[in-house]
Amino acid sequence: MSNIWHELPKPFIALAPMDDVTDVVFRRVIGEVARPDVYFTEFVSVDALAHSRGRVTALHKLKFDKKEKPIIAQIWGVEINHYEIAAKMIAEMGFDGIDINMGCPQKKEVKMGAGAALITNPEKAAEIIAAVKRGAGKLPVSVKTRLGYHKIDTDNWIAHLLRQDLAALTVHTRTAKEMSEPPAHHEEFAKVVALRDKIAPKTIIIGNGDIISRKHGAQIAAKYGLNGTMIGRGVFANTACFAEGGIVSDTKDDIRLYLRHIALWQETWAGVKNPENLKKFAKMYIHGFDGASALRQTITRLKSLDEIKATLEAFLKDN
Repeated sequence: MSNIWHELPKPFIALAPMDDVTDVVFRRVIGEVARPDVYFTEFVSVDALAHSRGRVTALHKLKFDKKEKPIIAQIWGVEINHYEIAAKMIAEMGFDGIDINMGCPQKKEVKMGAGAALITNPEKAAEIIAAVKRGAGKLPVSVKTRLGYHKIDTDNWIAHLLRQDLAALTVHTRTAKEMSEPPAHHEEFAKVVALRDKIAPKTIIIGNGDIISRKHGAQIAAKYGLNGTMIGRGVFANTACFAEGGIVSDTKDDIRLYLRHIALWQETWAGVKNPENLKKFAKMYIHGFDGASALRQTITRLKSLDEIKATLEAFLKDN
């Protein structure tokens, strides 16, 4: 089986994995505007996949359309043996790779010893990578992480990961404790690339953190020698962030896209997921114009998707 990371155009741009955001519907919506070169799923619990009680919900997070390929499944969890079990399952689903979440700084995951907590437990991190490789077969295995936990520790933590012979490594240039508050430390990319060249020349390096568009990502990649970059929160500010030339979506386009998102959600998840989840996307689609805040507040108070659609359609008609 080929390694998708070496087949992608360089520098490539990826849509970051975001829990309860980047499901099959969200990815399709973004792809209809301007698609990234590679998609990631939401991060999926290996512990849920390994048990019948939580498996159905976990499998929802792994739902994808062949039109989305190449697509990488991202996983997280606690039990090492569950990583191998989950990797075997994913390898049979048609994904192009498996990525391990070692960077999520949220309290729930960290308290369990998962996500960014693995930065403080490098031995377990290495065991998890080995377990995923055993289960993944020929699928390439990658990791997404941060520069350190309490402080920047590129020389030790990133070097440790590079010694695990990963197909790709995504580095968000903040520490776990920094969350998303200070500007990303992009200057650390140069050190990451230098370590890669010394330790694992074949490992693809992906830059993450404050990347706002395909054009910006290409500039950062060229400056630091990255193979690709990844956009996470930037998609909330500009739904056209993956377009060539730095295109910015406009108000009406975003409102129409919100309606499209709702329609696709109804086709895909009606009766399966809670429609209340769609309200949180109001901040993404409704911003940047007078009255945006009031319209968002109205959306959050509405009781049904039909009411939300009617309100958005009325806005388009009146504006």
